[in-house]
Amino acid sequence: MLAAIGKFIGYKMLRLAALLAAVSAISFVLVSASPIDPVQSYIGADTMRVGPEQREAIAAYWGLHDPLQMRFLKWCSALLQGDMGTSMIYREPVAGLIAERFANSIALMASAWLLSGTLGFAAGIAAAMRKGSLLDRWITGYCYTLASTPAFWLGLLLMMLFGVWLGWLPVGLGVPAGVPADQVTWLDRLRHLILPALTLSAAGIAPIALHTRQKLLDVLASDYVLFARARGERGWSLLRRHGLRNVALPALTLQFASFGELFGGAVLAEQVFTYPGLGQAAVEAGLRGDVPLLMGIVLCSTVFVFTGNALADGCYRLVDPRMRLGKEERV
Repeated sequence: MLAAIGKFIGYKMLRLAALLAAVSAISFVLVSASPIDPVQSYIGADTMRVGPEQREAIAAYWGLHDPLQMRFLKWCSALLQGDMGTSMIYREPVAGLIAERFANSIALMASAWLLSGTLGFAAGIAAAMRKGSLLDRWITGYCYTLASTPAFWLGLLLMMLFGVWLGWLPVGLGVPAGVPADQVTWLDRLRHLILPALTLSAAGIAPIALHTRQKLLDVLASDYVLFARARGERGWSLLRRHGLRNVALPALTLQFASFGELFGGAVLAEQVFTYPGLGQAAVEAGLRGDVPLLMGIVLCSTVFVFTGNALADGCYRLVDPRMRLGKEERV
């Protein structure tokens, strides 16, 4: 058992290393080919006070005149030593900036991920067990509506309803404006997290619910379930013994595969609500040509999405014992 776990982890680590190398090379070339002038982004609004000589000094300091291959090798060498560089727009180390922003983003994404997975799985089961009923039609209609609704529009709608008209929740930011950091409570952070989390989770409920509903309907129409019904099994007992395990694997696949969509949705949610997360930093880095910060965020998002896929594989082996067996044992 331990040998199989070690082999699994080692294989995943090798794949992650190869993926990071490929993503780093491709991203560095694409970012370097951007038409955005990083020197101008670094200077900002002080264009009139910076002369040509100072612009050349800034470009030389950041190594912008070096060949692309040399800049990439320098960046890789620093990265291997644990140095991700310094952000050109925030003027602080990239590693510390990503750690601070990722702490905010992980709270948003984790709450939205758990909420969408739990509600989507429960809604799909409820719709399948009551096929053709009013509940089934309401759930499927809700899912189809959400699946075709842009996340940013939904965020604006929730902001207008709960933030502007009703005044129940704050309309933006991660903490109350003007409050010192040592006086911000966890309840303040939670109130500022609710609307972005609802926006991010609403669209994720639809695919989980619809897929779970269809898979459970297929299971309920199978021969072994028909035999179980003939033996008198009904309701929760039938679902627990014959349905949950068969629909859990597809639901896990969609849920963990949604890590990439979750990160992309977080970018929109953070922009709409001005939430200080990693997605907002990625937008600013891309628009202002901050190569060190953007490369750090790309690597962080790559590890994040890969971790989701690896966790899905691990959960497969926990839910389905057949996947823990070797080929010889399965034969």
